[in-house]
Amino acid sequence: MPLAYIALGSNLENPAQQLQAAADALAALTEVRILAGSSVFRSAAVGPGQQPDYLNAVAAIDTSLGAEDLLDRLQAIERARGRERTVRWGPRTLDLDILLYGDQRICSSRLQVPHPAMAQRHFVLYPLAEVCPRDVVLPGGDTLAMLLSRCPADGLAETDLELNYHLQH
Repeated sequence: MPLAYIALGSNLENPAQQLQAAADALAALTEVRILAGSSVFRSAAVGPGQQPDYLNAVAAIDTSLGAEDLLDRLQAIERARGRERTVRWGPRTLDLDILLYGDQRICSSRLQVPHPAMAQRHFVLYPLAEVCPRDVVLPGGDTLAMLLSRCPADGLAETDLELNYHLQH
């Protein structure tokens, strides 16, 4: 089963509850086994207009789903939590992104893996570093440590929130 890393983010309708609901929904998928989960981080929103801060985390999973089937499941979870895709990078109840899917590079009309903006987003890289070895070689040749060294954590704050990831070993 491929090892995948899923970013969880929310800045609307009680973001902490949204992230926990996402972890619960991931754990309920029969084709997914959650192996590890990061701390929850707070960061300023990236996108248009004034938006509330985001809460972000990353889950490491094993899955028997293909990448696009996994994307379908993640988007169904987002929709169930009230996600509306109206404004690019706008505020959202829940955002679930496939950051990495095994060692694969995927470029389809629906999905790009590694996530195309991952290398520039501290709110993705720092939680990812809690659940993924820093010396892992990512598709494209960089290590996670290299990406971290080029992406300062300015404005990123670890919170005291704890998610129950329903870890399954």
